[in-house]
Amino acid sequence: MRYVAKVKKAIARSSTTSSRLYAIVAPGLEQMLVRELGEIGVRPGAVAAGGVSFDGSLNQLRLVNLWSRVASRVLVRVDEFHANSFHELERRAKRVGWKRFMSAGQPVRFRVTCRKSRLYHSDAVAERLAAAVNGQFGGSVPVTIAGVDTDDDDVDAVSSAQLFVVRLMNDVCTISADSSGELLHRRGYRQAVAKAPLRETLAAAMLIGSGWDRESPLGDPMCGSGTIPIEAAMMVRRMAPGVGRQFAFERWPSHDAEGWTRTIDRARESALPAAGIPIFGSDRDEGAIAASVSNAGRAGVSADIEFLASAISDAPISGKAGWLVTNPPYGLRLGESGSLKNLYSQLGKIARGGAPGHHLAMLSADKALDAQLRLEMTEVFKTKNGGIPVRLVVGAIPVK
Repeated sequence: MRYVAKVKKAIARSSTTSSRLYAIVAPGLEQMLVRELGEIGVRPGAVAAGGVSFDGSLNQLRLVNLWSRVASRVLVRVDEFHANSFHELERRAKRVGWKRFMSAGQPVRFRVTCRKSRLYHSDAVAERLAAAVNGQFGGSVPVTIAGVDTDDDDVDAVSSAQLFVVRLMNDVCTISADSSGELLHRRGYRQAVAKAPLRETLAAAMLIGSGWDRESPLGDPMCGSGTIPIEAAMMVRRMAPGVGRQFAFERWPSHDAEGWTRTIDRARESALPAAGIPIFGSDRDEGAIAASVSNAGRAGVSADIEFLASAISDAPISGKAGWLVTNPPYGLRLGESGSLKNLYSQLGKIARGGAPGHHLAMLSADKALDAQLRLEMTEVFKTKNGGIPVRLVVGAIPVK
């Protein structure tokens, strides 16, 4: 009984002790994440390209995983030390608290980057760290070395593996443990996809960046798989995007399973029963609409969104001021510019035909196509979608 009491005290202490945390985000979306962290109740710290650091407890780390719509991963700082030789790396790695983040027999994955350091071979660094892990657990731990340039690597094949992100910069080794597991854009609802699907995290960033007040009507006249309307409905209904999935921290020895269950229950109870505002998604591709309807059903927002197959000119624009948020084709292939000029012209026409105060927000890869809108558009952020450089631009119909 004393042992059980000690374990419970250790769990409670680790849940409230402040740690150095870091939320990874697609480059260009950092300010969208800063806004979101504030809404979650976390004070953002330093902003870097591709992420935002913050100090917080493990409870807050779990909440960011549960509630963030924009972040890709959440890391917790494990250790940081100087190492300009393999001997020094091995010696310090033996002292790292690996057991805080994994159990005996659990696979481990290392993603190592080396910059401006005497230790420049990332695989050799990962091998030394793997040896340190094996030394602490007294046996062979299955180790995978992840690609350094691909945060999209599929973790499904090694879903139980604990990922450690290691950075050697100027001979300083920084080790962080991934608390998320699968990338956070994988909400679980999008199993049916149309062509060139938009990531859920980018769709959410577009909605935040658009300035949408979450009280006005919203539509996407080129909705594809329905990601933007679905994310919008989940926002309005205050549905936690991570409520239906699992996270890496649930396998940590310090994880408080009972407390986490209560957190999930509270998140479900806090969700509103309905959006209460018009939300629509339309697309000329009937297959895309079928995918949208299927995805909305899995997300639990079918009743909140009107999906219909229609040309952009027949999109059901609200009769009062609202938002159009969309991801149109970019026209990067030869011979597409002519047809796309007409498409963008139609998009501008339906936006201008909305009520005064109507807003249009879209991802754009071509300023020449933007001109077809005949609207004054303001750039909010730059990022990439499917490897293509894009900008979120927003414009409003003047109120006379």
